[in-house]
Amino acid sequence: MNTDSSTTSSKYGSVAQAFHWLTAIAVLAAFMLGPGGSEQHVYAASKDFGRQLHETLGLIVFVLSLLRMAWRTVDTHPQPVPLAPLMAFAAKAVQVALYCLLFAVPLTAILGAWFEGHPLTFLAGLQVPAPFGAAHPVGVALAAIHTWLGDGILWLAGFHALAAIFHHVFLQDGVLSAMLPTRIACAVELRSGRTKMERPLGRASRA
Repeated sequence: MNTDSSTTSSKYGSVAQAFHWLTAIAVLAAFMLGPGGSEQHVYAASKDFGRQLHETLGLIVFVLSLLRMAWRTVDTHPQPVPLAPLMAFAAKAVQVALYCLLFAVPLTAILGAWFEGHPLTFLAGLQVPAPFGAAHPVGVALAAIHTWLGDGILWLAGFHALAAIFHHVFLQDGVLSAMLPTRIACAVELRSGRTKMERPLGRASRA
């Protein structure tokens, strides 16, 4: 039995929220701090720290995603917000695509490095050598796919965030608040309520 679930059916539990926001932060940090560029640039000695940090963050994203999926199997989910069929389909499609990318992005990076003949190198100098022989053209192709998928997950996550803001500002259906900690959600809802009250007053004063 899950003891972490919210006392209401409209919010995710604190563990699910922690997984969501930690994963989002790790994805953004990995994208911003990645060395990028050609293989020669990425594996240049001057880029060692940046590469190690990027690979460490990528591993964190992968582990968090595994734990998050495991937690979803035992966690109690909030009641879904009623949506128009097309909007519900789009929301589900984006959710599935994001989960797929959370695994595909780090996996293509891992396999790409190994096929190129490079070990995985994390902070503190921990290395994980390839368990198979190098196949450089395959590694280069996987590294390119990793770059495209990394760009894709940022665009999709941005769309996901904009959709949540749209739900909060225009539909006011609690979708955004469901994934916010209680204190923040209450503050957001209170501010939204004040804005709704001030609008009629503003119109009345101009009448």
